Amino acid sequence: MTASTTIAVLVGSTRTDSLNHQLARLAADNAPGSVTVTVVDGLASVPFYSEDLDSPASIPAAAAALREAVGAADAVLLVTPEYNGTLPAVLKNAIDWASRPFGEGAIKDKPVAVAGISAGQYGGKWAHDDARRSAGVAGARVVENLTLSIGGAYQRFAENGPADDAELVDQIREVVAELANAVAVAA
Repeated sequence: MTASTTIAVLVGSTRTDSLNHQLARLAADNAPGSVTVTVVDGLASVPFYSEDLDSPASIPAAAAALREAVGAADAVLLVTPEYNGTLPAVLKNAIDWASRPFGEGAIKDKPVAVAGISAGQYGGKWAHDDARRSAGVAGARVVENLTLSIGGAYQRFAENGPADDAELVDQIREVVAELANAVAVAA
């Protein structure tokens, strides 16, 4: 890990207390001492990407804030559920905005990892695969072997939330540490 590493977290769920938002906060609360993890708020306020909106003179404030947060980070953690076999539109839209201008976007060359919680037995694997593919095409440096897909959400978290799951706390801490290590390798 570098002396100080920052990781921006983009969450694919718009529900404030969703299991994936809880996982994102868990990542922030359990990051190693030299790592700062910040959950980027406001993705639901970012309009769908359009070149008509994407001009320096009139970029929507929410899109500008997203780009600034991703641009200021050393790495990005995508935390997402799976909706109908793929990633939610809000996360895909965030990746689209972070990828522009093409070849120079805020996400370019940033190490990216994917984690998430879903009801299905495979933990949102299809969504996570799609998120990695989209981020890679957008110019990110996807850390392919770094993923955390937690399935069976309704059963696993029926009585206690993610913060009460010691195994999950250890797993997300490891994902954050390995993502920070990917920053150091790139440096």
